[in-house]
Amino acid sequence: MTISAAAYKKRDYSLTGEENRRAVQLGLASADWYHSEIPRATMKELMQRKDGPAIRDTIIWFALLLISAAGGIYFWGSWWAVPFFLVYGVMYGSVCDSRWHEAGHGTAFRTRWMNDVVYHIASFMVMRNPTSWRWSHARHHSDTIIVGRDPEIGFMQPPDIIMGVLHFIGIPDIYYHFKIIFKNALGIVTADEQDYIPENERKKAIMWARIHVAIYAAAIIWAVATWSILPLMLIGLPRIYGTWHMVLTGLMQHAGLAEDVLDHRLNSRTVYINPISRWIYWNMNYHVEHHMFPMVPYHALPRLHALIKNDLPTPNSSMWNAYVEMARGLLRQRKEPGYYIRRELPPGARPYKDGFHNVSIEQGEIAAE
Repeated sequence: MTISAAAYKKRDYSLTGEENRRAVQLGLASADWYHSEIPRATMKELMQRKDGPAIRDTIIWFALLLISAAGGIYFWGSWWAVPFFLVYGVMYGSVCDSRWHEAGHGTAFRTRWMNDVVYHIASFMVMRNPTSWRWSHARHHSDTIIVGRDPEIGFMQPPDIIMGVLHFIGIPDIYYHFKIIFKNALGIVTADEQDYIPENERKKAIMWARIHVAIYAAAIIWAVATWSILPLMLIGLPRIYGTWHMVLTGLMQHAGLAEDVLDHRLNSRTVYINPISRWIYWNMNYHVEHHMFPMVPYHALPRLHALIKNDLPTPNSSMWNAYVEMARGLLRQRKEPGYYIRRELPPGARPYKDGFHNVSIEQGEIAAE
């Protein structure tokens, strides 16, 4: 039996409704997830944190930010400024996401203060409250794509594909994030945030929101005083014009895949991508591996992938390949909400752990093109 979009009862993706209670009752909240088998000694080696790789990458990042900003300022008012701001936009509006992510996990550097400094800088750039999003992302890992529990589900069913496309220019995303951070600055912690931010952390979230809003206000005052948009090209607007690469890679993580399962091989996607995008994305293209073992640093993910790839679905061969698969799956979800892409496991892999998913239709399969 299939369910049409018209007959489908839309699920409540908020963290305060019936779906949250249902997930808890079914044992989907903070559950026991499937993990590929890795010897203990090997895992201990993979989890070793190092300062060197992240220091190198951070120096390159800051150097590119400074050089591109300087070029944009110097050539401001001419077309020569455009390539500099194109680079600056990606360094600000896309690189920030992976640095926020890894530093937030505490795995980018071995030294804690280095993680904290990069995390706060990147949090400001990506327009995320550093306190609330630390807890939000922890929930995303404990309850990955569990409806009513995960606050970071990108595509809700039936998917809004037009809104997904608009994210490439950053406007819906920046509106959503700034609205939340502005509420936090006013002392308001939303109902969803209260579900995952401990009460003793909420004052800290309000404090950081006020700091962020004050910096944005200063940039706006600077722009008005100089009667120039240049200050906003350096602070704030790159979150719009430079976010495209963050969205390009971020949508691949879970789109079109399963909800309410306890196996990351069903709800996460690993994709082979080019070296430049891997540097920008800090190897998060190995996304199944990252979700299975989130404490493995980004620089060790290729080695982790090589160890467990025979227990995972074949990775998408490119971003184009991933988007073809995603598009087919999302378009089908528009007609058949609940459908998800389910790929074959290689011979010898352990079976999927998928006994909990809340799907009432016959599951189709889409093989990677």
